[in-house]
Amino acid sequence: MTWLILGLVMFLGMHSVRVVAEGARQRFIEQRGAGAWKGLYTLVSLLGFALIVTGFAQARLQPVVLWATPGWTRHVAALLVLVAFVLLVAAYVPRNGIKARLHHPMVLSVKVWALAHLLANNTLADVLLFGSFLVWSVLSFRAARGRDRANQTVYPAGTLAGTAITVVVGVVAYAAMAFWAHAAWLGVRPFGGA
Repeated sequence: MTWLILGLVMFLGMHSVRVVAEGARQRFIEQRGAGAWKGLYTLVSLLGFALIVTGFAQARLQPVVLWATPGWTRHVAALLVLVAFVLLVAAYVPRNGIKARLHHPMVLSVKVWALAHLLANNTLADVLLFGSFLVWSVLSFRAARGRDRANQTVYPAGTLAGTAITVVVGVVAYAAMAFWAHAAWLGVRPFGGA
């Protein structure tokens, strides 16, 4: 569990700098340059991610079960993760109505993904992993919206084509993850089986 916690602190800590220490980030960039910041950000994030993966895998070998999970939670989680995939794609497809309306769909995607996994899982490692990401996403979204207001950021209007592409790609990516990649990469079948 130690590696998981250390990884979460590193990964989410680095991703929280704009939430809790925007001034320090700006000073670092002014003194050392944007390239140095991006390099440090990438290095710490990758190391943190590797520790999260390692720690979570170790924790799954001897799970500490906190409660019994009702079967219906898997269905709710599956629906929420579908929404999370569409939101994730919305962060990248230009001029889609979802991003035009919500402004920060990637952070919302993490929020929905984390909530879904908290509903469907029941171990201490699950609560640490998905709970941490949920708290981070709530705080990050709030900070991003605050920066938007302060900077008077205007997002381009969405188009029907951009929105349709977003939804289709999101659904296809979700299907690939749900029916193949989740089991292949993580050893867990979201639909039927462990």
